[in-house]
Amino acid sequence: MIRFACGVALALILATGCDAPGGQAAFRPERDSDGRWTAASAQQWYAAQPWFVGVNYIPADAVNELEMWQADTFNPDRIDLELGWAEAIGFNVLRVFLHDLLWQQDPEGFLTRIDQFLAIANEHGFRTSLVLFDNVWNPDPQLGPQPDPIPGIHNSRWVQSPAQAETLAFASSVTIQARLRDYVQGVVARFATDSRVLMWEAVNEPGNSDIGADAVPLLRAAFDWIREVGPRQPATASFWSAFRDDPVADAIAELADIHTFHSYYGPTLTMQLVGQIDNPEQRPVICTEYMARSIGSTFEEMLPLFREENIGAISWGLVAGRTQTYYPWTSTEGAPEPELWFHDILREDGTPRYPGEVSFLTDLLHAQKRR
Repeated sequence: MIRFACGVALALILATGCDAPGGQAAFRPERDSDGRWTAASAQQWYAAQPWFVGVNYIPADAVNELEMWQADTFNPDRIDLELGWAEAIGFNVLRVFLHDLLWQQDPEGFLTRIDQFLAIANEHGFRTSLVLFDNVWNPDPQLGPQPDPIPGIHNSRWVQSPAQAETLAFASSVTIQARLRDYVQGVVARFATDSRVLMWEAVNEPGNSDIGADAVPLLRAAFDWIREVGPRQPATASFWSAFRDDPVADAIAELADIHTFHSYYGPTLTMQLVGQIDNPEQRPVICTEYMARSIGSTFEEMLPLFREENIGAISWGLVAGRTQTYYPWTSTEGAPEPELWFHDILREDGTPRYPGEVSFLTDLLHAQKRR
């Protein structure tokens, strides 16, 4: 493993980091010699939680994670409006992507905006899973104004974090290691005892974009850096392609405090994937991406199954907007709006694309809260 000492600077960050509202600070997980939560602590933590059901969230006016968070385009009023709609449906958790360049650009401003987002989410009853790195989509992120979406193309401007070239060069570059360590530990330390933060996701879909096993050094380092801080929230990374007998999957199985995974399949194949997770200790399981209507992953099919199996469920998308994820992965430039949306639930004005679907969600989730 690549390991780094925390040093005095990290201790100072921890000393000044925000102690959170709520009860997260009261939970102190037991850890093994590598800093991983014991399975018993992971099970204890999960048993104290509600059934998690929510969305991967980005506001409709943001084309990617940089546009969501940069000072000139961060839009708390829009976020507040959209999270009010999500609260009315009955969701209780959000998964949100950060980016290393935002820390490089303005560390304190970025932390302030994260805090502001968490405050808005908390007001609407949400806890938030924060994703630190991402191996998916465009390989060369740039700060500043973001380009408009390509008409008809699914998630056409989403960007990797860090840049793909940095992920590939990570193991041999002390400079990249130091910069990314400062980002991870700066963000995690600020919110390490904050009950508004549900968990830390080290890397989204490590190895995607043909990165393969070259994702493993950064993946391992990100877990190390999180554990040097020692947050009260669990750390994870999601199985998404191979679930075992693969360098990336094997690293996730070894490192994650709780297990998370992605599945855009229907119930039968999804449960087959869950069964492939190397999980002899029976650590809790949360699905952090699902719901793609045109290929058979729907709320009506998946949520009753996830509830029965006590698997948390975080679908992709809330409000249709600049990410255009209502188009399928295979859409072509200039394609008309599909009759059957791939992801997303609401139009930009908050009206449901499929009223019956939202009625199903509202009935199920509000009944769950009354239990």
